Parts: sequence; structure tokens; C-alpha cells
Amino acid sequence: MADQSYCHRLQHDMYFLISTSRLNEQVVDKIVLQLNRVYPQILTNEEAEKFRNPKASLHTRLSDLLKHLQKKGDRHCQEFYRALQINAEQLFNDLPSRKILKTPDPTEIDTDKEQYMLSDRGPVFFLACFSVAAGLALFWYCCNSETQVIGRARRILGFSPIIIGGHVRNICMLYLEDMSRN
Repeated sequence: MADQSYCHRLQHDMYFLISTSRLNEQVVDKIVLQLNRVYPQILTNEEAEKFRNPKASLHTRLSDLLKHLQKKGDRHCQEFYRALQINAEQLFNDLPSRKILKTPDPTEIDTDKEQYMLSDRGPVFFLACFSVAAGLALFWYCCNSETQVIGRARRILGFSPIIIGGHVRNICMLYLEDMSRN
């Protein structure tokens, strides 16, 4: 329904607008006058007089107005919805086509929630990943042949059981000893 034209929406809402007695004489007259005054003019003066004629019943005038607007095209139907929103906002919000437009698609991903939900793993996972990345960066820096920080790295890795497991520390220490021999 979201991609349908205003004419299709008006056709869908026509029964609701005509069958309910929510639109009174004053609201219909205001809508007709607004459609007559808007630029470019939706209703001519003769058409506006016809749809404001108090001799005809409200039901007849309203159904004739809606059929007339549908024949005129999408722009005219859009202006009717705008006039209805201005003059009877509660009724505009209760229209069946508006309710369909407001109903979310259950298969659609909610981008607002998705935008703020970065990870469901929590801060511990982030700290673990950050520690691994920092350890690899330190390891890569220490193994670089241009730098002579092996002694310092050995001291830092000596405290590593606090951060990483003992078997990982032993592997790193063996690798540093091999690098220092070369």
C-alpha cells in the first residue's frame, strides 16, 4: 500500500469516509473551499458550488466529490488528503490507508535498532580482542630486526601470565630467545 498512488488510496478510503458520519457539513465545506482556493486550483468555482450545495445530502455530495477527484488524477487526490489533514486531523490519522502505511512489515529489518546495536557480545569480548591485537602488535614490534628492544620485551612478557596464558607466554619467550641468538 505504501507505493500506491493517492487515487488508489482514496478509492480504498472512500467507503470509510462516506459510511462514517465523522465528516460533518462544516468540515466538508472547509475541504471544498480549500480545494477551490489552492493554487493551482483543484476545484473550479462551479464545482465548488456544486459540492457545497445544501440542497443535496452530505452523503451524496461527499461521494460525488471523491469520485470527481479520482477522475481528475493523483494530484487532486493528494490535495484532498492534505485538506483533510488540515481540517480533520484525527479522521485523517484514522483512515484505513494510513493505518496500513503505519503498520511495519514483520520481515523488514528495523534500521534504527540495527544502527545502535554494534555487537551482542559485550565489553569483555571487546577487551579480549583488544588485548590480542595489542599483544600481536607488541610481538611484531619486538620481532622487527631493525629494533633492539628484545630485552625490554622479555621483561614485559615476563609479566604476561597476568594477561595471557602460561603456554602462550612460553612460546613467546622461546621465540624471543631464538631471535636474540640470530
